Amino acid sequence: MATAVLPTAALPASAVPTHNTPLRAALRDVPQLHAALLKSGALTTSPESFHSFLEATALPSPVTSPAHLSYAVRLFRLGPRTPLSARSYNILIRAFFRAGHPEDAVNLFVEMLDASAVWPDQHTIANTIKSCARMYALSTGRDVQAYAVKRGFMVDQFVLNSLIHMYASCGDVVAAQVLFDTVEEKGVVTWNAMITGYFKNRDWKEVVELFKGMLEFQVPFDEVTLVSVATACGRIGDAKLGGWIASYAEERGMVRNRNLATALVDMFAKCGELDKARKLFDRMRSRDVVAWSAMISGYTQADRCQEALTIFSEMQDTDVNPNDVTLVSVLSACAVLGALETGKWVHSYIRRKGLPLTVILGTALVDFYAKCGCIEDAVKAFESMPVRNSWTWTALIKGMASNGRGREALEVFSSMREADIEPTDVTFIGVLLACSHSCLVEDGRRYFDSMTQDYGIPPRIEHYGCMVDLLGRAGLIDEAYQFIRNMPIEPNAVVWRALLSACTVHKNVEIGEEALKQIIPLDPCHSGNYVLLSNTYASVGQWKDAALIRNEMKERGVEKIPGCSLIELDGTIFEFFAEDYDHPQLRGIYEKVDEMIENIKMAGYIPNTADARLDVDEYEKQVSVSHHSEKLAIAFGLMKSCPGATIRLSKNLRVCVDCHSATKLISKVYNREIVVRDRNRFHHFKDGVCSCNDYW
Repeated sequence: MATAVLPTAALPASAVPTHNTPLRAALRDVPQLHAALLKSGALTTSPESFHSFLEATALPSPVTSPAHLSYAVRLFRLGPRTPLSARSYNILIRAFFRAGHPEDAVNLFVEMLDASAVWPDQHTIANTIKSCARMYALSTGRDVQAYAVKRGFMVDQFVLNSLIHMYASCGDVVAAQVLFDTVEEKGVVTWNAMITGYFKNRDWKEVVELFKGMLEFQVPFDEVTLVSVATACGRIGDAKLGGWIASYAEERGMVRNRNLATALVDMFAKCGELDKARKLFDRMRSRDVVAWSAMISGYTQADRCQEALTIFSEMQDTDVNPNDVTLVSVLSACAVLGALETGKWVHSYIRRKGLPLTVILGTALVDFYAKCGCIEDAVKAFESMPVRNSWTWTALIKGMASNGRGREALEVFSSMREADIEPTDVTFIGVLLACSHSCLVEDGRRYFDSMTQDYGIPPRIEHYGCMVDLLGRAGLIDEAYQFIRNMPIEPNAVVWRALLSACTVHKNVEIGEEALKQIIPLDPCHSGNYVLLSNTYASVGQWKDAALIRNEMKERGVEKIPGCSLIELDGTIFEFFAEDYDHPQLRGIYEKVDEMIENIKMAGYIPNTADARLDVDEYEKQVSVSHHSEKLAIAFGLMKSCPGATIRLSKNLRVCVDCHSATKLISKVYNREIVVRDRNRFHHFKDGVCSCNDYW
């Protein structure tokens, strides 16, 4: 379909159909009205009176209750009444459909054909086809269409629209499109039927293209159209068209429609325009769970997880209850922030409300607990799920891997295969990470080969990166370098950086220099590249070369990413930066750091200043490393938590050697378990020992 240019002027106003609403009767009034009609004789002599009473009984506003429907069926079956007509059948077919009994509507249509006394009209056909769509009964719908062809009803607009909707709802969009193309004069209902069909089949690009066709042919559209198209724009990231729809709706006051406003909030959020989404969200008079979920999900996906939890907190002050979609986004935000207490509250809420633990929600729980370092809780959540898919198994495998339980991760993979769950390429990333973090070199080689040989999964760049990391961590630097050189695909900066990181750990200057040489053309502005080689030089005493690398960073305008650590206490997230001087409790924190350093020195701590600034003397270097963000966060945790309580924090960078040594001793001296999640993995410190066994 041709792509239309978005108009800037006014478009045709949407056509709003008008209906004459028949009399609707409250259930308590039905017997009295029935008696009056019987007494007057109108029920048996006047078809109009009978049909009006049947419609008032079967189709009350706003919904058809079981009691209303039962009364209408008895009236239809038993009378007394005038002889049945197509209108009589149509009223009851509509009532069955409206009450959520489409199968009864279809059965009544079949009964009508068998009786042969009354012929169906175009309304009978259209409503029966709608019932087929509701039941996803494609075969039956085709049979009804065959009858419509035989009776010559295929020229009727209602019948055609219903057929388009039925085929689209049943997933046969090709048939729906064929019918759509045969309609010469397409109104908004016809276009909406086709748009809804592509919408239900999640073919977002076709939804947008159809709408552009409406603009091109100047077809009037309504709020139903815009809800579908705005949602589609969000799914494909078409912020331009989505923004135009928002402006159009704003100019015509259509944003008062809650469904449309919610769709626009969702569209802006998914397109990354969160400020626009929030502005519209704040103006909404009434917000349903979809609107709240859209904002929370948008913040989470944009890595603004603190704001996601803030708006979730606001939601709890309303009468809107979160659904599984909301909770998945909240758990994802908690996983990123390490917000264990908030995530536990969500889990408790799921249990209290008896919400079904769907695959998506259960997987989010497993992932959340694993990313908070609570691997036992992750296993419990996994085992409580009634149904698991490959993503669930993968979440647990990756969780085991990042928590240093490589052998157990491989056992989970074996159990996954015994359960006949096919692994994905992402599963193998988890498996290779498990091998890497636990120095299982031979297992890693075997699983890497097994991907293609046993499962037909071609390795992606991430898998090659895992292998380089595995070999490099194990000290097989030359082999890792040759592995990169023999890769069938071009290595990216991440692959070379994995090698450079290994060179830093194992003090291999020569290959480290080669790695940086390869990285700079690919990613010249990443500060970690320069820092790693500088630290490599420092580790072997080449201070002049280390300083030269730092100077090169400055000349290129590359700024070092500041270390940042997050700690959750009593449900609140606190953020610390290296050498932080902005915290409101600054004085108390630094006093605690000084006390902490003195205490662990008595236990054998010797500051490692290889990661410190190079432009200061040795004393200032020691002060500098003592003010790394994780030390500040741990000191704050010691100040604010109960004695013996576990301290949990997450850091944006890899834990340095000095902080790793210091935290081991802090756990011993203060008798605390300290769980640190760095950029690569978890470190569980307890009694002076780390779960990584100093292999990270």
